[in-house]
Amino acid sequence: MPPTNQQVIDHAFLQALYDDDYYPDQVVDQGRAILLRLCERIEADRPADLAALYALTEAATEEFNDLEAAFEAAGSEIETVAREVIADDFWFVASAYGFAEADAEELIAAREW
Repeated sequence: MPPTNQQVIDHAFLQALYDDDYYPDQVVDQGRAILLRLCERIEADRPADLAALYALTEAATEEFNDLEAAFEAAGSEIETVAREVIADDFWFVASAYGFAEADAEELIAAREW
């Protein structure tokens, strides 16, 4: 079921990557889908605390780890700009669901990018 949080619905996930030709839209679309699935999981599971939220973001971060190969196959990579954009959107998600105190680095602690 798609997210129902209005902030999430209105948010342009990974917009800076879409705006840069270095990042292929079809791969960025997959990243956007990961973030939307994270929102769906948060709405379905309603994490009670930061530890529960971090468990959900860890799974999404691991999906981004797997997506690195698709970026590379398309002649791109998750480099500095992409890392920051992705990290910012993870923090946006946490904040949109009431976890503004979440540690941005902890949200993506499992990253390999």
